[in-house]
Amino acid sequence: MKYQPLPKELYIRNRAKLAAKLAPQSVAVFNANDIMPTNADGTMKFRQNNDLFYLCGIDQEETILLIAPDCPNPAWREVLFLRETNEHIAIWEGHKYTKDEAYQASGIVNIQWLSAFETIFNSVVNLSERIYLNTNEHLRAGVVVETRDARFIKMCKEKYPLHEFERAAPIMHELRGVKEPEEISQMQIACDITEKGFRRILNFVKPGVTEYEIEAEFLHEFVRNRSKGFAYEPIIASGPSACVLHYIENNKACKDGELLLLDVAAEYGNYNADMTRTIPVSGRFTPRQRAVYDAVLRVERQAASMLRPGITIQDYHREVGLIMQSELVGLGLINQTDIKNQDPNWPAYKKYFMHGTSHHLGLDVHDVGTMHFPIKEGMVFTVEPGIYIPEEGFGVRLENNIVVQKDGYFDLMGNIPIEAEEIEDLMNR
Repeated sequence: MKYQPLPKELYIRNRAKLAAKLAPQSVAVFNANDIMPTNADGTMKFRQNNDLFYLCGIDQEETILLIAPDCPNPAWREVLFLRETNEHIAIWEGHKYTKDEAYQASGIVNIQWLSAFETIFNSVVNLSERIYLNTNEHLRAGVVVETRDARFIKMCKEKYPLHEFERAAPIMHELRGVKEPEEISQMQIACDITEKGFRRILNFVKPGVTEYEIEAEFLHEFVRNRSKGFAYEPIIASGPSACVLHYIENNKACKDGELLLLDVAAEYGNYNADMTRTIPVSGRFTPRQRAVYDAVLRVERQAASMLRPGITIQDYHREVGLIMQSELVGLGLINQTDIKNQDPNWPAYKKYFMHGTSHHLGLDVHDVGTMHFPIKEGMVFTVEPGIYIPEEGFGVRLENNIVVQKDGYFDLMGNIPIEAEEIEDLMNR
């Protein structure tokens, strides 16, 4: 792996938190993700299942974690199952975890090869009343392939029909929503790598460069700093393309006088950053561009200060909408008549700011968390307001990542240039 792994003590604490949430006499099982095929004999890069990674830190395919806190046999209360390597695998695929390496990474004492799973799992299940099964329950998930989790669920229900089955996902969402200090440190590294990429392109962008050249500059800087690459498909949108929220073609030339919207960030150690900046291709904002930019920045800063323990995301989004409404009136984009006649389910400001302001961030870019319960200290959110004006041919979005604290917040991207003057200065040195 390219990144420096986190200490096993983190994963020991994470498993203890999970065990405390399980019903008595239960067993919980977490599977690695599949390696997904492309075409012919090709495969996608492996990406570990985030719940499994959160609990043991093992970044390898075909891994299974079993947790049974009340099992009468103490050796079976935590068992990690790994793919057993051999000379052929070592030659063709490279090194795999040894049992000792897996212990050093996870803190799990009982490490077994996968061949032992069926026997041990059957024994543990027959000593348990409930089986916690994991699956992707993200509110926006659109799963169309049968996952390893889905196959395992099917097997369990066929083989153990008289057991009670429970969902692991709600517990994992609650636990993963609040970050441990080690996780925040890993996210800070992802943000710092993102900063290096952004500063690199500030010296690179000028009229005539293409969006894909800018993408390449980011990727170069990310990988050379031990990131696997982009945390998500990068959006590098010049001119009118910035008004397409999920623009990923990145194939146009940047023109003099245009704005360039950059929604690009690095990952590090499977943890993600999520940054957006908007810069002038020529190195200088026009007065109108600057007015819109400053309005978005004001909303971003006010919104960040509103993310605090005790409020809900839904209430927060409504309050941010009112702040944006005032800014859009000041820019002449909407007026009081528009507001008076608006549909309450789609307020007038939504014409120019149609998406949410914040989402959880962590092992997933759109991380799991408690979206309908009060925000807690230690949660990490994006703050990303935007104004998109197709009729004027540009859009502005600004996005930082913040940690919610007891009496305020900490900005993980506080060192990344965001003030218009600083961006212009850096672009014109």
